[in-house]
Amino acid sequence: MAGIMPRRLLWHSLAMKTSRRSFLTASAVAPALGLARQAPPAPTVAGRHSSFDPWVEIDAANLRHNVGEIHRRAGGRPILAVIKNNGYGAGVVNVAKVLDPLSPIAGFAVVKLHEAVLLREAGIRKPVLSMGPFDTSELNELVARQIMPMVYTPIGAAIDGAVARAGRPVTIHVCVDTGIGRVGVPFREAAPLIRDLAARKSVEIAGTMMTFTEDEAFDREQLSRFETLTAGLKTAGVELGRRHAASSFALFEHPDSFLDMVRPGMAIFGNYSELAFRTMGLMDLRPAISLKARVAYVKRLEEGDSAGYERAYRATRSVWLATLPVGHADGLPRSAAKGGRVRIGASMYPIVASISASHSIVEIGDEPRVRIGDVATIFDAQSGSRPEDFAASCAASVYDLVMHLHADLPRRMA
Repeated sequence: MAGIMPRRLLWHSLAMKTSRRSFLTASAVAPALGLARQAPPAPTVAGRHSSFDPWVEIDAANLRHNVGEIHRRAGGRPILAVIKNNGYGAGVVNVAKVLDPLSPIAGFAVVKLHEAVLLREAGIRKPVLSMGPFDTSELNELVARQIMPMVYTPIGAAIDGAVARAGRPVTIHVCVDTGIGRVGVPFREAAPLIRDLAARKSVEIAGTMMTFTEDEAFDREQLSRFETLTAGLKTAGVELGRRHAASSFALFEHPDSFLDMVRPGMAIFGNYSELAFRTMGLMDLRPAISLKARVAYVKRLEEGDSAGYERAYRATRSVWLATLPVGHADGLPRSAAKGGRVRIGASMYPIVASISASHSIVEIGDEPRVRIGDVATIFDAQSGSRPEDFAASCAASVYDLVMHLHADLPRRMA
C-alpha cells in the first residue's frame, strides 16, 4: 500500500508493528530436554495469575528510606508525595499504605480522579490532591470524598454551589503557569483569580503550586515569577496555603525552590531521573520497584538458526537461549533487545532478537546455565541492574520503565 513503510524498515526504526502475530508455544516440549525444575510456587490468587506471569515487587523498606532521604534533603519540609500513574508502576494503593503513616508525608498527589477515589476507598485519610482536569459536575464527589482539586480556572461560583449542597468548604490547590505552558493560570493573570478564590467562604486554599520546565536558565525565571506573584499576594493578606514547586528533578537542581513543601515523585521510588544525579551524593536513593519473571523455556540453536520476528537474531555458533514470558505488552521497552541485560542467578545475560508482546529472548552462551523456573530479574535495587542501569543500557527512559508496567501484572510487597 502506498505510504506504508516495509516491515523491515519499521523494525529498524523501532516503530510499532500493526500486525498481530501468534507466539511459539514450544515450552510444552521442555520436559523432554531434561531442563525443567520442580514446578514454581502456585499463583497467590488461584485462577488469576500463572506462576509464570511476570511480576512487580515493591520494597516497602526502600520506600520509607527514600522518604527519609528526601525529608533530610528538603531541610525537614513536608512532602507531598506524587504517586500518579498507578504509583509509578507499584500500584497507587500499595504505595500510599506504606507512606501514609510516615510523619514527613503531608499528603498525596495523583492525576486521575479514579486514583484519588481509590485512595479514599482504601482508607487513606491524609490529604489527597487530584492534579488532573475535572468537570464541575464532579465537584460534588470531590467534596464528599474530601479530595482536593487542582484549580486554575474561574470556577468559584461552581464551587459555591457544590459547597452549599455539601455543607462544608472545599479545599483546593491553585496551579500557576510560570512558563511550562501546560496547565495552570498564566502567572500574569493569576493574582485576580487567586484573590477571588481566597475571598470565598466556600474555598480553603491549602496550596499554591507551579511546575518547572527543567531548562536551567528558564527555571530561575519561572521561580522568580512565582515568588514575585506569591509575595505580592501574601503582602495583601491573601492566604496561599503551602507553596510548592520542587519535583524530584528540583531536589537536585534547585534547592532554592523547596519553599514550604516539596513535591517529588520518582525520587520516592528510588530512581534518579538523571544519571548525573546518582553521583552527586545529595541523596542515597534505593529503587523500590523490581520487574521479574521466570524462565519459561530453554533451547539450543545451531549455527545458522534464528530467533525472533524477521530472524532478528541469527546464531553464528551453537548457542543456548532462554525465553522469558515478559514483553512490550507488560511494559518492557522494545529497545531492550538493543543492549538490555537481565540477571539470572549471579550472571547478567543480554536480551537478543526482538521484544514481542509477551516474550523476550536471552542469550545464555555455550552451556545451558539456566533452567526453566529460574528467576530472571529485569531490574531491581542491585547495582548494575537498577532501573536507570537497565534504561541506560538500551537507550530507554527510566520513567518509561516503571510507568509503563502493565496494571494487570501481579504486585508483591517485599
